[in-house]
Amino acid sequence: MKEEHPVHPLGTRARILLSSVFGPYAKDDEYGSRMINPMELYHNQVTRVQGSFSLRMFHRSFGLMMIQSNIDAPCTLLDFPSLDRFISEITNHSYDIVGISSIIPNIGKVRKMCKLVREHQPKAMIVVGGHIANKENIRGIIDADHICKGEGVRWFRRFLGQDDTDPIRHPMVHSGFDTRIVGVSLPMRPGNTAAMLIPSVGCPVGCNFCSTSALFGGKGKHINFYETGDELFAVMCELEKKLRVRSFFTMDENFLLHRKRALRLLELMEQHGKNWALFVFSSARVLQSYTIEQLVGLGISWVWMGLEGEESTYQKLKNVDTRSLVCRLQSHGIRVLGSSIIGLENHTPDNIGEIIDYAVSHDTDFHQFMLYTSIPGTPLYEQHRREGTLLPEEEMPTADAHGQYRFNYRHRHIHNGLEEHYILDAFRRDFEVNGPSLARLIRTFLAGWKRYKDHPNKRIRDRFAWEVRPLRTTYAGAVWAMKKWYRGDDRMINKVESLLNDLYKTFGWLTRITAPVIGRYIYYTIKREEQRLARGWTYEPGIFYEKNTAAIALEQADPAKFKFKAPRIEWVTCENAPAPGR
Repeated sequence: MKEEHPVHPLGTRARILLSSVFGPYAKDDEYGSRMINPMELYHNQVTRVQGSFSLRMFHRSFGLMMIQSNIDAPCTLLDFPSLDRFISEITNHSYDIVGISSIIPNIGKVRKMCKLVREHQPKAMIVVGGHIANKENIRGIIDADHICKGEGVRWFRRFLGQDDTDPIRHPMVHSGFDTRIVGVSLPMRPGNTAAMLIPSVGCPVGCNFCSTSALFGGKGKHINFYETGDELFAVMCELEKKLRVRSFFTMDENFLLHRKRALRLLELMEQHGKNWALFVFSSARVLQSYTIEQLVGLGISWVWMGLEGEESTYQKLKNVDTRSLVCRLQSHGIRVLGSSIIGLENHTPDNIGEIIDYAVSHDTDFHQFMLYTSIPGTPLYEQHRREGTLLPEEEMPTADAHGQYRFNYRHRHIHNGLEEHYILDAFRRDFEVNGPSLARLIRTFLAGWKRYKDHPNKRIRDRFAWEVRPLRTTYAGAVWAMKKWYRGDDRMINKVESLLNDLYKTFGWLTRITAPVIGRYIYYTIKREEQRLARGWTYEPGIFYEKNTAAIALEQADPAKFKFKAPRIEWVTCENAPAPGR
């Protein structure tokens, strides 16, 4: 019998607080934070060992923002609070519902937050969601009234008595903030940062390790927020206008799999002359099913693609020569972030070196390495549970099962914590052989420009011209600084020098003049950043505090009830964080 969905007695009159888990995040603490698992996707899983060349940035809690944008109740969002800031909020404001979103490793923080809500807001209902909802025995670990498993917008709409079939209102938000590389913080100027675009959640491919697929129904299941290319185009036009952007980071596990929607979007972009750039996730087989003209026409300029491993059995890689595909995409200016798994069933101490070399041989612009981790809710986790190979909590704490440290089960061939060495070796090998991801990205940008700068379609010419503008100055300066940084390393200096000469040849005298000037400053910031990192410097996001229209109206109607005043958006500069641009 299907469980009846809960409904809050106050409906849309309920006052709601939505919060991410509290920080700091890049620090070992009693609640489950780990220094090696910071709140930075790229530095955590992609450019982990690249030092000052690592891409540093943060991403908002987009799921909470989607919920806030789509409910009619007064709703406050507290993103990346400190523990003290969270306590202050629930002490100084009254809420009927407190929603907390988290990944599974942060379960200790969720438990603490639930305890604090019970203490300071005993009448509030607590709703917990996100990937943590897939944790087995979750109700025995945290004190929550409801667990929101799966898609949260429709769950909250039903909870508040709203029509859950109403159209989805997309939040107006940039994809990242506080971007930093080579010791330089990049300004948030119009057009510099992509908008976040969320067409769908879930992935019908359903790989056995994929927690996202498992969270939204598993293999064959997904939820479209926007079914058609026309709906998606309208959302993108609104994002373009309000955020003044030309690029979109498309948070969809396999965007191009929805072929009819993608091709209709292409038609509309052509009809309206939109020279947008799209950053997408896609499986290799789906990518290969499009012509390069379709991909370029759609503005696909960056793709996150699973490579998994040479002998993996995943259907999304069947009959695909991934090395040739990566090379082909890059030759057309499409940057590739490849994703490889360390610790598949067939990986052993004897073949792991070859497996890492195979991954590195793709020479992708960025490369993610993750351990083959069994996450609750996934088929892989169920397999290990049935076989009795899961490690107990006292041997492998949940906080450490984040894919960058150890297996949370007994691997058939890899024992004694060797996987920690193997994943670090993969990152180091990729960095040593292929160099900084920044240099690889510049190389691919340049290849695209040289191929398409004289393309007969003005829409395509304009996109490439816009995307490569930094190559003439800032990026050329970064390559000049790399050349100076790598002096003495013959193999790497040849790569960097060749790239710099190619930039000079392509863009001429202005680049030859400006590159050394900018490069000297960047060389200085690289040295300074390396010194900071050597001292143990970490990076933390600031705090966001935002109210929806209903919450603002409620506060204005009876200001006496709101004794604690906070700005709509507040930034807390961490003690160890550098000032912007420093």
